[in-house]
Amino acid sequence: MSYKAKIAALAFATASFASVANAETIVDIAAGDERFSTLVAAVTAAGLVETLSGPGPFTVYAPLNDAFAALPEGTVESLLLPENKQQLTNVLLYHVDDRLLMAKDIPAGSNYFRPILADSRLCITGGSTGVTIADGTGQVANVVVADIVADNGVIHVIDKVLLPGTRPACH
Repeated sequence: MSYKAKIAALAFATASFASVANAETIVDIAAGDERFSTLVAAVTAAGLVETLSGPGPFTVYAPLNDAFAALPEGTVESLLLPENKQQLTNVLLYHVDDRLLMAKDIPAGSNYFRPILADSRLCITGGSTGVTIADGTGQVANVVVADIVADNGVIHVIDKVLLPGTRPACH
């Protein structure tokens, strides 16, 4: 093998290793962004780190820290208690779809989608002004940043925490 061929092979191997070393899951991206520190703490407390670091694909509607802070006082602290792990898990999985949904894949108008928490539905509305998501309590979250691509899916940043409830999400 010529000197140039060896250099080219080494460069290719190094580039391939670097791309594997730089692989980022949804959890990696969230953990590296201070705006999601409450979400990361919740995912850790619920024992979902391994799941959301898995192969996916996942679409995660990721609430910002401010969204958690806007919940009634004591809600986050209560959800993080070990005895409330199942309730916390349900709330978190309500933010996860087991498909890859980029913003461009959300058609105009209102559409139901099934989060991993299959007994509840969310309503995603796409339009010229952006994407909104209505939950089972009648609350509407705005997608403030779309399409943060991870190796195992995509993150859409939202401004509210979505909560399961009994109200129909789409009206």
